[in-house]
Amino acid sequence: MKIFVTSDTHGRLDKVEEIWKRLTGVDLVIHLGDYQKDAQRLERLLETEVVSVKGNMDGSYSSDDFKILETEFGNLLLVHGHMHNVKLSPLNLIYFAQEQGCKAALFGHTHRPCYEESHGIFLVNPGSLSQPRDGSEGSYGIINTSPECFDCSIVYYRSAKTQKQSARPGEGRLRRMLNYSDRF
Repeated sequence: MKIFVTSDTHGRLDKVEEIWKRLTGVDLVIHLGDYQKDAQRLERLLETEVVSVKGNMDGSYSSDDFKILETEFGNLLLVHGHMHNVKLSPLNLIYFAQEQGCKAALFGHTHRPCYEESHGIFLVNPGSLSQPRDGSEGSYGIINTSPECFDCSIVYYRSAKTQKQSARPGEGRLRRMLNYSDRF
């Protein structure tokens, strides 16, 4: 299964639409919050299924605002991340994913991309195409699953090449992502 993952569009879908025109073979689109109305609009514009969750800017302050997506690889947890304090530490999200029987946790909220494996859970944040906070012009994720494989590519908007990040913990990407403050 090939999945296009985006997050934190905040009402600006122009880059998502532009990228969609270049993609092929996508089975599903995931929108990880802020704004859920963007996900509904994308479903109409792209004429494909969009699975979405609410974010903090959608008024979501319930720990029940998550979805579990069943794939041939295993279950994927979909959250925005604000209720799991992902800006402080990934541990709450990791524990929650484990409790839900998920092999991966997909989240947004930080506007910074990451792809790592920690405590047996793949952590994926596609970053933000409309309001990136990593100095880039935005990013999104492409996930490919099979019964024996979970592979994610973080793709940067202005880059012609796909930036694959290894799933080795402790390389510092997640720590840099989590140290970013909302005050900016």
